[in-house]
Amino acid sequence: MSDAPRRFATRAAHAGLTPEPTTGAVIPPLHLSTTFERDPDGDYPRGYVYGRTDNPNRRALEAALTELEGGSEAIAFTSGMAATAAVLRALDPGDHVVIPTDAYHGLRGLLRERLGPAGLTWDAVDLAVTGSLDAALRPTTRLVWVETPSNPLLRVTDLAAVCARAHAHGARVICDSTWATPALQRPLALGADLVLHSTTKFLNGHGDVLGGAVVAQAEPGQTIVDRVRAEQRLAGAVPSPFDCWLTLRGLRTLALRMRAHCEGAARVAAFLAAHPAIEAVHYPGLPSDPGHAVAARQMSGFGGMVSARVRGGAAEAMAVAARLRVFRRATSLGGVESLVEHRASMEGHDTATPLNLLRFSVGIEDPDDLVDDLGAALARVGG
Repeated sequence: MSDAPRRFATRAAHAGLTPEPTTGAVIPPLHLSTTFERDPDGDYPRGYVYGRTDNPNRRALEAALTELEGGSEAIAFTSGMAATAAVLRALDPGDHVVIPTDAYHGLRGLLRERLGPAGLTWDAVDLAVTGSLDAALRPTTRLVWVETPSNPLLRVTDLAAVCARAHAHGARVICDSTWATPALQRPLALGADLVLHSTTKFLNGHGDVLGGAVVAQAEPGQTIVDRVRAEQRLAGAVPSPFDCWLTLRGLRTLALRMRAHCEGAARVAAFLAAHPAIEAVHYPGLPSDPGHAVAARQMSGFGGMVSARVRGGAAEAMAVAARLRVFRRATSLGGVESLVEHRASMEGHDTATPLNLLRFSVGIEDPDDLVDDLGAALARVGG
């Protein structure tokens, strides 16, 4: 192959793949050993010491994620929340964090219940509104946390604009790009310092492994990257070799799967937007969506997630979910199978999610089957 830049689908299919030197195996073997032999002089010339500090399968996954995001280093974790906690613990007591008003509820819970009491301060701001960040910045602000598209309202944040404002203030920016993936969005190229993924979701894509990752932009000293890496290794929040192997396998088909997710989600969103039983649809691929223009500029596709509000309130929304047959009622997203969730009931009593909202993770099934399933479930709304 020539040295010309390779397109994303090609890079996803090859990232992290190096033929095994002993056998020439194209697919990397699974390295289950927790310890590695020293040389007689005590050195580790092969680069591996102990399973908690490094592993060949983890190194291959991290190399692949680094390449796909265009970063300088990736750090893999046992889950997206472990990655989130490691980044926040890399800050100092008294530091201030800005987060979006619409964000994964686990982020708010971690700050409120664990890291806030430990000394971090934080404010929630609607980062999808240009200029709203300015009033929230403090002299102690060290990190601006962006989630775009957001969970569950699919709010879209102008990453370049937020990064410019944050950097002018001396703060770093991290983008949770779980819903977009590097197939659709490249936060580091738009100015972000860190990208976070729950690799459990679209990156693995098959609903069979938990994982998380942080990918970093190169920066002088790499202080925060070193701290995040230390959290990984010292606290031991490391994915197993098999978890890494499965996630790396999932990356091979990421480009193909995301095309199917995007196609299906666009069909589902258009159907829901035209249905009289639906009060509102949240999907940046709709021209009427408030985030459409920004998403079209900073994303190459609009993703596989759709949220919709059912007329009639929480009980009617739950009833619609119960009548679905192709969409499975389950908590998660990004797999090949379509899922539906009544998000507010999952988040608990302090949820800010509308009570009539259903969140759809659109899989890779035939879109006609998904639309037929929704049509049948919505036909009895208000009846």
